[in-house]
Amino acid sequence: MQRTMLTAKLHRATVTDRDIEYEGSIEIDENLMDEVDILAYEQVHIYNINNGNRFLTYVIPGPRNSGRISVNGAAARMVERNDRIIIAAYGMMSANKSNDYKPKVLLLNESNQVVERQGALAFSEKAFS
Repeated sequence: MQRTMLTAKLHRATVTDRDIEYEGSIEIDENLMDEVDILAYEQVHIYNINNGNRFLTYVIPGPRNSGRISVNGAAARMVERNDRIIIAAYGMMSANKSNDYKPKVLLLNESNQVVERQGALAFSEKAFS
């Protein structure tokens, strides 16, 4: 049996921009993408903490160290600048592997800087850099 498991989460990210005219997607600071292992064009779920909107889109890399989180295209109508969102990626895993599995989770502040590393990142070397 296969299970759908959370693989990565950027918790309480702040929307820095929105662009309705763009073709679509969410732009994420590439450093954040790297740390939680989200790839360019990977599907992600977005949960808006401010208004409860939930939607799917794909990721495009934003400038490194920019803190940029921009929701684009039609999805831009579902957020406002400064909204807090959760960005979650999921993957399939065999049931026997899922018992000890931990996703890569970053808790972010208002500037999209890492406040805390959780899950698989909690005790990694990156947690101390």
